[in-house]
Parts: sequence; C-alpha cells; structure tokens
Amino acid sequence: MRKNKDKKKKQNNVPPVEPAERKEGIVLEALPGAHFKVKLETGEELMAHLAGKLRLYRIKILPGDKVTLELSPYDIGKGRIVYRKK
Repeated sequence: MRKNKDKKKKQNNVPPVEPAERKEGIVLEALPGAHFKVKLETGEELMAHLAGKLRLYRIKILPGDKVTLELSPYDIGKGRIVYRKK
C-alpha cells in the first residue's frame, strides 16, 4: 500500500519572481574570486560576479571585455555577468 497516495499537494502562495534588469558594460578590473569591477554604459561602476554557466564552462573575462549584466533588485551596486560579447 502506498502512503503518499492520499496526501494532498500543498499550494505555493509565493508571488512570481520578476525578471532581473539587464544592462551592458565594460570590465575595468578583475578581482580575486571571479569578481569584477564593471562600468555601465550610464557611467555607473559596480561589482559583479560570474554566473554559474560562465564558471562551469570556464569562460575567461578580461579587463576591456564588453559584458551583459543582470542587476540585483536588492542592491544596485552588485550584479551578475551573464554574457561576454565577442
């Protein structure tokens, strides 16, 4: 006999996640731990780290590279590098 058959599924009342804001910028400086200082097209400078897929496939990011960032909705001074332009 199955015990899980009679259990009801719980409904998740969590609101949907808003997509992160994407902006483009240029890497100014490479820092330890896959962190980078990036200057956005608007002139703002912020700290960014590599997204998981870039780490997994060992995509190299160097100063001067153009990158696409996802900005954190909680802290406007931080972001995640999701794409390196060619």
